[in-house]
Amino acid sequence: MKPAVVVGKLLRALLGLVLLVLGVAGFFTLAASYAEYPVVASQTEGPGWVRGAFHVHTVRSDGRGTVEEVAAAAKAAGLHFVVLTDHNDVAPREPAFVDGVLMVPGVELSTAHGHLVAFGLRRPLEGFQKWLDGGDAEAAVEKAGGVSVLAHPVQKRNPWSHEEAARRADGFELYSADTFFRDAVRNPFSRLLPAVGASFGNPVHGVMLLAEPGPEPMEKLLALEREKPRVALCAHDAHGLPRYEDVFRALAMYLPDVRKLPEDARAAADLVVKGLAGGGAVCAFRALGEPEGFTLEGLRTERREAHVGDVLTVHLPPGAGERVRIEVRGAGRLRPDGRSVELVEEGAVQVEAWVEAPGRFFGRQWRPWISPSPVKVLPASSP
Repeated sequence: MKPAVVVGKLLRALLGLVLLVLGVAGFFTLAASYAEYPVVASQTEGPGWVRGAFHVHTVRSDGRGTVEEVAAAAKAAGLHFVVLTDHNDVAPREPAFVDGVLMVPGVELSTAHGHLVAFGLRRPLEGFQKWLDGGDAEAAVEKAGGVSVLAHPVQKRNPWSHEEAARRADGFELYSADTFFRDAVRNPFSRLLPAVGASFGNPVHGVMLLAEPGPEPMEKLLALEREKPRVALCAHDAHGLPRYEDVFRALAMYLPDVRKLPEDARAAADLVVKGLAGGGAVCAFRALGEPEGFTLEGLRTERREAHVGDVLTVHLPPGAGERVRIEVRGAGRLRPDGRSVELVEEGAVQVEAWVEAPGRFFGRQWRPWISPSPVKVLPASSP
């Protein structure tokens, strides 16, 4: 067969493949135009909980946007703060309001055992160098008075592998938008193509289609919670692809005890750091609905602890109906009423609200909606 004929057949085959991909993507674009958000309409009056983005990159490392562009995207998405975490950017920085959005300084440290997010640093990091031992990096954050968070700890590309440091860390990224994206890249036809196609018709729906959590992060979090209480965070890990604004509209961290930030940037940043590190913050996939009104009743201490035999009651936001269910992982079981959780053994329990949300096609799919930090379950107390 002549070379020209072979080339012609290859070009026609390639064109056919491209047309097929475009056709499939177009189908998901059409389906996305029928996806309705939010699933749970907000019925809260007055100022809501202060909300923001955690773990965001700019052009100071591998992000696509400047600080000003990130602030503009956050403002457009209705966020109040952004925790900036450029890679290994350890130069001391002051918090500041940019376009009305509080920019809180932080850093993502590249260590020999994975990535570690640090924020709320009271003093400069001493002795940190790129690819430092993970345990030494965590110790440096602690010495600097900061909060250490295991970044995307079970991600295939950059998992956390220093067990001792993991047990000492203050926080854990339970859900990571960047991890969702990387998982989709490894499954181009079943996950990435539907999300890309949907993004043309509904960008937020495209981001939500990426959010398909596996069991590994939850299992790791609950195992670590046995060591000490720690905070569970939703990480945007935003780099600008998908767009900052679309990711900011899809999920956020909420501070239930804060209705308004102070005008002084340092005081406001201290309030945000305290709220994120204290265990009371709530992660929500806000595209599905706002979380105001969600509470977990029955905790005995501010440290998010309870005892075997205790019963926790879940209060959902007003307007949550049959499309919402409670998911329980770890040392508890959901009672038949679907709203109370009995603690049955020592360890840790995670209680979340899930929503029946728009799926890839025209159907629906259960997705996580509201996720607080886990509860440490102690031995049964004396009568």
